[in-house]
Amino acid sequence: MSGFVDQAQLNVRAGDGGAGCVSMRREAHVPKGGPDGGDGGSGGSIWLVADRNVSSLLAFRDHPHRRAGSGTHGQGKKKHGHSGEDLVVAVPEGTVVHDQDGVLLADLVNAGDRWLAAAGGRGGKGNARFLSNSRRVPTFAEQGEPGEERWLELELKLMADVALVGFPNVGKSTLISVISAAKPKIADYPFTTLEPNLGVVRLDGGDEFVVADIPGLIEGASEGRGLGHQFLRHVERARALALLLDLSPLAEHSPQAQEQILLRELGDYRAELLDRPRVVVGSRADLADPDGATDWDGLTVAAVTGDGVPQLVGAFAEAVRGARQAEPEPEPFVIHRPEPEGLRIERTDSGGYVVRGKAVERAVALSDLTNLEALAYVQERLQKLGVDKALAKAGAKDGDTVEIGRFAFEYSAD
Repeated sequence: MSGFVDQAQLNVRAGDGGAGCVSMRREAHVPKGGPDGGDGGSGGSIWLVADRNVSSLLAFRDHPHRRAGSGTHGQGKKKHGHSGEDLVVAVPEGTVVHDQDGVLLADLVNAGDRWLAAAGGRGGKGNARFLSNSRRVPTFAEQGEPGEERWLELELKLMADVALVGFPNVGKSTLISVISAAKPKIADYPFTTLEPNLGVVRLDGGDEFVVADIPGLIEGASEGRGLGHQFLRHVERARALALLLDLSPLAEHSPQAQEQILLRELGDYRAELLDRPRVVVGSRADLADPDGATDWDGLTVAAVTGDGVPQLVGAFAEAVRGARQAEPEPEPFVIHRPEPEGLRIERTDSGGYVVRGKAVERAVALSDLTNLEALAYVQERLQKLGVDKALAKAGAKDGDTVEIGRFAFEYSAD
């Protein structure tokens, strides 16, 4: 079974907030003790964090669900509930997050990048929070807010300094096994590599760079042939490209034709890839025609015998050095947060109205809306949030049904 997964689905479910408590202080010698209900604890949130120690999305293939802890309910004597623990989910560097509609939500490029995947529900306020000069004995509290839940599409684009690009069975896996500690499976038949391999190349001077062995491309890869899109994805972030051209008599095309096809496929997939620094090298030189029938006078390498490997590594290092110098200074890791949601009005199929917005839905999330005191509080809160004006502007008329959260009300202009 493959140990490398570069696409996966993830279901995140943040914790629910605990409910606020309705309680009155009752102690000897303390007449009219007043409300002392505590607040509910907030639910835990779920964060995706880029981690350089994670190399694949394998952990989500068979177990796509992640859950954060819920908050506990408030209690009397102003005892607040405990908040649920946040859940931190580690993903590889280079993970791109989309929603199910394909909208880009986050791009976690560097180690430490964080994104709030699901916000925990806010804990409900206890009745002690509603004490005021006009409301001396509040007999209602807030319910806890449910945590966010959604499905996400995760896609990994490898972070490498050099991407080895070439036709199947051109010697990429053998080369990466020689120049690094990577141990890919190697065999003498086409399409040996069905998943990318990463290897770290360390130079005598202390410098190092990462090389990615991209599975072999075929003509039409930019159109999706031969799993082309899945493989080309991992070329996107490479600082430099290494085009390996097969010099052996078994090659279907000449080295020049191979180069033209590979460049065309890269350009058709992402035009900007043609502007990347690249090293073009003739591979499998040990199998080339000894009489020089192969028309190639560029850099050559034979990974099996080691011929040309030091020169090739030097060319890689030079290309990577130049690409790194041309890059802007890296910024501190970014924390991605969703934009706050404002108030909005939507029409229903039956001609009613739906009011959406977290602040509005929180305003009606009380323990007992049959309580006249609680209902008066809700009306006051909605008016302050501008719901009355928004509904009037949307064309609401007396008697229309207005839905807010899980409640339905009858609209009145008064």
